[in-house]
Amino acid sequence: MPIVVDEIVISVEVSNQASGGGSTPPDATSDKQTIVSECVERVLEILQQKQER
Repeated sequence: MPIVVDEIVISVEVSNQASGGGSTPPDATSDKQTIVSECVERVLEILQQKQER
């Protein structure tokens, strides 16, 4: 059963390290985990919508 994703959200964070905008980046592992959990949640919502039809 094919799954069609009709919405993509792209977010970008811009920082200027050269002009004193130095901040510690978020932990890469927790960031990846957040992305994965959000993707899983959206896929489950799509599958639920398909089943309701």
